[in-house]
Amino acid sequence: MSHVMNTYARLPIAFTHGEGAWMYDETGKRYLDALSGIAVNTLGHNHPRLVKAIAEQAGRLIHTSNLYGIPLQEKLADRIAESSGMDEVFFCNSGCEANEAAIKLARMYGNKQGVALPHIIVMENAFHGRTMATLSATGNRKAQAGFEPLVQGFIRVPYKDIEAIRRIAAHDNSVVAVMLEMIQGEGGVNVADETFQRELRALCDDKGWLMICDEVQCGMGRTGKWYGWQHAGTKPDVMTLAKGLASGVPIGACVTSGRAKGLFGPGNHGSTFGGNPLACAAGLATFDTIVNEKLMDNAVAIGDQIRKGLAEALDGVAGVVDIRGRGLMIGVELERPCGPLMARAAEQGLLLSVTSERVVRLLPALTFSAEDARALVSMLAPMIRDFLANG
Repeated sequence: MSHVMNTYARLPIAFTHGEGAWMYDETGKRYLDALSGIAVNTLGHNHPRLVKAIAEQAGRLIHTSNLYGIPLQEKLADRIAESSGMDEVFFCNSGCEANEAAIKLARMYGNKQGVALPHIIVMENAFHGRTMATLSATGNRKAQAGFEPLVQGFIRVPYKDIEAIRRIAAHDNSVVAVMLEMIQGEGGVNVADETFQRELRALCDDKGWLMICDEVQCGMGRTGKWYGWQHAGTKPDVMTLAKGLASGVPIGACVTSGRAKGLFGPGNHGSTFGGNPLACAAGLATFDTIVNEKLMDNAVAIGDQIRKGLAEALDGVAGVVDIRGRGLMIGVELERPCGPLMARAAEQGLLLSVTSERVVRLLPALTFSAEDARALVSMLAPMIRDFLANG
């Protein structure tokens, strides 16, 4: 009997190693990884530049603490600032911690504005994490059930509904921020259109609100730009990162500019492990590799190839509702729940996930090749056709 707490509905597979887009289990069976650790393994598996950076840093210094200067942390903060045009970076260990920091920033901002009970507008179907504050901001009742009372201070609106936000703005003076994902990953790979993003940015400017963009799943080049909000030419006041930032080494970041810059001072927030030398070395290697190997261009080309290939292979198939996404963040929505596809795909050597009950979610590494994309389409399309035809 395992002593690991039973918090995951795990598939009966354990992996021993990986190479590029492929992973191998304890029996030697090979799997095409179209999930990349849920958007974490940005560079795929066993990338030589990443392995070298981690090994060399582990041989020098793994961890000190934030009681002292960490030069690699400063270098990684510079790279994030350069790629985003933003100003300050707080490092932590995960996406929910980055979002927790963003929520604290918004509350501090509101209190400094004289708002006694500051509120943050959040979206239906959002997913921001599983700490108490981020769970309360999440728009998933199933995830929240059993953990009441939730943290107060959040107002929920339909995703991308600018008119609903404007109605709140007209009469609620307690609002200090809006928090959203540019692409909702757990919510079903729903994409915020660029008009909505620009209108929201203008409304936040008009009301003096913080615009908080959760880029935990879609950041770090996955959409073809460093960050999802860059497609609309907007810029948030707060951005959160994690998952793919260090290609598998745990790290998160809360990034600020504009009204949010300078809000935190010594003692306002902290993290024991956040931004330690090992994680930052991996983050810097990730940035370098994305640039040197032109992986954002690859994300666009391969993402287009996968969506086009699936659209052609599933054309006219009853039960396929939509194929959507941006870059290498892709969702195939079916007309009915399709949870069994995750196990069926794994049995056939393909790793993917099902989210929002009816959406097959694909999050390949940015190093995915055209050959990998063809293999993915050739494996997945027949599975979907068979599932829809026979259940």
